Amino acid sequence: MKPISPKRAHRLASTVLALTLIASAGSADAQLRLPSINLPGLGNDPLRATTSQVQALRDVPVLRDARQQLLGKLLREHRDVLEADPRGAPAVRREILAWSPSPAGLAAASAAGLRVLRETRLDGLDEVMVVLGVPEHADTGAVLEQLRARDPDGSYDFNHIYTGSASSAAPEGGDSTPRKGAAIRVGLVDSGVDGQHDVFRTADIRRWGCPDAPHPDPHGTAVAALMVGQSREFHGVAPRASLFAADIYCDSGTGGSADRIAGALAWMAREQVAVINMSIVGPPNQTLERVVGAMLRRGHLLVAAVGNDGPAAPPLYPASYPGVVGVSAVDRRGRVIPEAGRGPQVMFAAPGNNMVSAAIGEPAYRQVRGTSFAAPIVAALLASTFVHPDKAGATLALAALAKQASNASANETGLGIVGRDFRVDPETLR
Repeated sequence: MKPISPKRAHRLASTVLALTLIASAGSADAQLRLPSINLPGLGNDPLRATTSQVQALRDVPVLRDARQQLLGKLLREHRDVLEADPRGAPAVRREILAWSPSPAGLAAASAAGLRVLRETRLDGLDEVMVVLGVPEHADTGAVLEQLRARDPDGSYDFNHIYTGSASSAAPEGGDSTPRKGAAIRVGLVDSGVDGQHDVFRTADIRRWGCPDAPHPDPHGTAVAALMVGQSREFHGVAPRASLFAADIYCDSGTGGSADRIAGALAWMAREQVAVINMSIVGPPNQTLERVVGAMLRRGHLLVAAVGNDGPAAPPLYPASYPGVVGVSAVDRRGRVIPEAGRGPQVMFAAPGNNMVSAAIGEPAYRQVRGTSFAAPIVAALLASTFVHPDKAGATLALAALAKQASNASANETGLGIVGRDFRVDPETLR
């Protein structure tokens, strides 16, 4: 691993000191993160991986093919509600998102044949998100380009889908009264959390998402446990923190959409959750970029996985938006896992292999691998010291974490590796 150059070190330090700089992000090919928390091909006992099985994971093209198969499966199974954008990324069929459109913009949308399906006031962000419906026999991409031409000052995009799990959900609302003495809080934008798991027995979990009932999911459960879980066998980074868990899937074919992410982040803003983990990835999206920028300007820290499409893959979002804390994953020896994304979006690295987290069913703990499981470690470390949204405080929190980091490497581990002590070795559960 090459040592970090002074020029690259200065660039990374500037990223920390310029959290409030919200720049336009470039385009990228559509990419989807693999959702499973289990090591592929390990059968019913993922704790008993053979050398050959683990070696197979190093074949990044195979992982990328699996991701493409997942994308195709998603579009096939939900063709009634999903369609592909021109890059092949999944989006909600015949929907266009408008970010705080002006009266002239809405008039342009009406002239283009669009109708307002939903209007959501994002109270925590002082913005309005409007979902526009495309006529039945029109092409969504063509209508989008027409709308952008009619209103070049507006912000319009597909209602893209972001993945980090299958589809799951959690009930909206819930108790918003803080537990006495629970000063630390951390946010989670993901799939459903299994609150009945032993690691959450004493956890304070506030939920947002679906109106019916919780829909626990392996991915959201594993990510949440790494932040606030605690049991005899397992210890997360911040077990005394209140977890604000926003579920964006709801067992729906349109789960994980950009408008759901925006709604979840607005809820976090209202609740004043300073640090929010997002182990989800997808394509660039104007609405997602706007809501991320609004959160950063209000002093929140957004932590996101950089994705598992390999070192040569295009950047994934939201991790690649300026100011977002992009996180890569390392193994027990501090080596970046082969499938982790590389690039200037990497700000930190944390354990993301040779480790276990909470699982649904039996066994109660399973091996996890990927940047999705490194990001929550970084988020919980930041939340332990940064408790109220504030731009100056966010900069100080990042600088303090950077002082704890080791093995800095531009494009691979960023400012360095943190959280090594929070990797729960599979050997401890045998």
